[in-house]
Amino acid sequence: MQATLTSDNGAELFEVPIPSVGARDVLVKVRAAGLNRADLSVLAGQRHGTASGPGTPLGLEWAGDVVAVGDAVKHVRVGERVMCSGRGGMAEFAVTDLGRVMPIPREDMSYEQAAGLPIALQTMHDAVITHGQLRPGQSLLVQGASAGVGLMAMQIAKWRGASCVIGTSTDAARRARLKELGADLALDSRDPAWVNQVLEATQGRGVDVVIDQLSGALASHNLSATAICGRIVNVGRLAGMADNFDFDLHALRRIHYIGVTFRTRSIPEVELITQRLQADLWPALKAGQLQLPIDSTFPLKDVAQAYARMKANLHFGKIIVQVG
Repeated sequence: MQATLTSDNGAELFEVPIPSVGARDVLVKVRAAGLNRADLSVLAGQRHGTASGPGTPLGLEWAGDVVAVGDAVKHVRVGERVMCSGRGGMAEFAVTDLGRVMPIPREDMSYEQAAGLPIALQTMHDAVITHGQLRPGQSLLVQGASAGVGLMAMQIAKWRGASCVIGTSTDAARRARLKELGADLALDSRDPAWVNQVLEATQGRGVDVVIDQLSGALASHNLSATAICGRIVNVGRLAGMADNFDFDLHALRRIHYIGVTFRTRSIPEVELITQRLQADLWPALKAGQLQLPIDSTFPLKDVAQAYARMKANLHFGKIIVQVG
C-alpha cells in the first residue's frame, strides 16, 4: 500500500506493508485523512511523543471503512464507516486501537467531513469540558481560534450554553468568519488593547475559561484576561514554548493553570476521553451542531502540497487529503 512518511525531502509516498492487526486493533481502508500541525513538527525534525526522524508515518486522524478487527474488538464491525485517531492515517490503510475509533455520526456525513473531526473533538471536549469545566452561563476565550481545534472549542462552548465566546486570530479575514462558527467577539491578539476588550465584554470580570493554543508572550496577558478563580487550559504553544510568566498575578487572581497533551497519555486515558465525548457530544454531532469547515482537499499524490499549505498558514478550517 501507499503511505506518507517523513523523509529528507519532506512528506513523501512510499510503498509499505498493510499494517497487521492486534487483539485490540481496528484496520481501516482510509477514504480521507485530516492534517494537523503536530505533523509539521515531525516534518521539521522535532519529536512528537515517540515519533521522530525519517520514515515516521504521518496522519493523526482519518475516516474510512473497517476491513478487519482484532479478537478483543466487540463493538466495531467490518464494513462500518468510522473516524479514527492514531498514527499513520495518511495512507491507504491505517490501524489503531479500538479506544480511538468512533462511528461516523450521520449517514449523510462524507468521509472528508468526518476525517477532520476526531482530533478536534478529543482535544477540545477534554480541554473545554473536562479540564476547563465550562458551565452554562460562563464565558470562554480561545486563543488561536481559526484552526480546526479552535473552531471546535467555540462550538462546544456554544453547545454548553456559554454566555460569551471570544476567539482570536491575527488575520482580519479569519476574524470575520469566526462569528459564523460560534464567536460572539473576534479579537486580534497582537492588538495591545485585546485584554481590555475582553474585560469590557465580560463586565470587567474576565473570562471564566481560556483555551490557549498560543502561549509564548501571551501567557501573562491571559492571566489579566481571566476571571478570579478562572481556568486557563494550555493546549498549544504555537507562539512560543517559553516566556516570562507573572507568578504574582497568577496568585492574585487564583487562576487554575492546566497543561494538556496527548503525547504522555496512555491508551486507556485516550479511550476514556473518546467515551466521554461520545456520551456528551453525539446528539449535537448527529444534529449537525458541531462541524468544521473544509478549507481545501488534495489527492494523496499531492500530500506534500497539502502540508505546504498548512505550513504557510493559508487555511481556515481543515485541510483534507482524499485517499480512496
